[in-house]
Amino acid sequence: YISGFGNECASEDPRCPGSLPEGQNNPQVCPYNLYAEQLSGSAFTCPQSTNKRSWLYRILPSVSHKPFESIDEGHVTHNWDEVDPDPNQLRWKPFEIPKASQKKVDFVSGLHTLCGAGDIKSNNGLAIHIFLCNTSMENRIAHHCPVFFCSVPQKGNLLIYTEFGKMLVQPNEICVIQRGMRFSIDVFEETRGYLLEVYGVHFELPDLGPIGANGLANPRDFLIPVAWYEDRQVPGGYTVINKYQGKLFAAKQDVSPFNVVAWHGNYTPYKYNLKNFMVINSVAFDHADPSIFTVLTAKSVRPGVAIADFVIFPPRWGVADKTFRPPYYHRNCMSEFMGLIRGHYEAKQGGFLPGGGSLHSTMTPHGPDADCFEKASKAKLAPERIADGTMAFMFESSLSLAVTKWGLKASKCLDENYYKCWEPLKSHFTPNSRNPAEPN
Repeated sequence: YISGFGNECASEDPRCPGSLPEGQNNPQVCPYNLYAEQLSGSAFTCPQSTNKRSWLYRILPSVSHKPFESIDEGHVTHNWDEVDPDPNQLRWKPFEIPKASQKKVDFVSGLHTLCGAGDIKSNNGLAIHIFLCNTSMENRIAHHCPVFFCSVPQKGNLLIYTEFGKMLVQPNEICVIQRGMRFSIDVFEETRGYLLEVYGVHFELPDLGPIGANGLANPRDFLIPVAWYEDRQVPGGYTVINKYQGKLFAAKQDVSPFNVVAWHGNYTPYKYNLKNFMVINSVAFDHADPSIFTVLTAKSVRPGVAIADFVIFPPRWGVADKTFRPPYYHRNCMSEFMGLIRGHYEAKQGGFLPGGGSLHSTMTPHGPDADCFEKASKAKLAPERIADGTMAFMFESSLSLAVTKWGLKASKCLDENYYKCWEPLKSHFTPNSRNPAEPN
């Protein structure tokens, strides 16, 4: 891998040394008689600081395919009006992975849209999907025209082939495949994970402000694949699946799409290991806002407001004095979807399980369950390790997310009893005593 977030990088397959042109992007004849092709991730006229593009040197250009034809979308949708809005707190039990012995399902056919908002045609919005698969994408590739997606595997490894090279992505890692990039995914067992699609805007590292130059997700820890190509054909050709305006289309081509011998640019796929996140937290009293756990952000046009933030809650020390340490009760102007990769989330030890999820919509109240509140209110406030062996995450958005029919009904994973975790909460009001007894 090459390390660094958003770097200007160059790579060539060692089987073809010197395959990158020298001193120019588009020579009359490329080394090894390759084709030059530019992949633009931004408008040509974007400011230099935000301009995204890469040059690919390939055996055949990506235009070499038959016409696209519409195919069945399965459980993928961008219709946010399937069912009436639901403002309730929602929680899902672990989503069931289909058994390979019963039906083979690859990454694309195993995508299930859970919720989302916005308009994919105008490049403004997002969608959250669950992927449930048990077999590799054999001679099938995909690319998403208006979308940047962040994949969070929860069970099983993903071997991701891209035009830029290969990435092995394991649970507790994430990967980002950017708009227009073609990919294929091999899996090795029954596999499950979460997928965040963002329409139109790039993921960025959050501005650190008073934190300073270092901390949170450090740029050096992001890994970019190195060039790797294959020059082969298969009987019947490759199937190229194009997600365009929320619909799926397929085309055939003879040559492997992973035929890029060399590339250079700053528009690439990348992966990141969540264990490398440098946690910032309170060391005196009270909570810092959960934005201090932001790994990546996709900004909106309003300063400080995101279309989507990817936030994690990693293992860390809790030392705050005179403080209720678990997450506080909260009503948020943002929508919060949470998932659990492994372990037990500190605010809800039961019910919220790896491979499941929860959604607390705009201004929907939420917070620790009754058992967590009682224990934390009486706990001795010694320094303690929090979330060892655990990794929870949140997709947070300024958009009000609509849940799909699959999410509410067809998945059969919605926990109808979620609200009951707060029912045992009771009043501790002491009108005649301002100072309640504090734990020793």
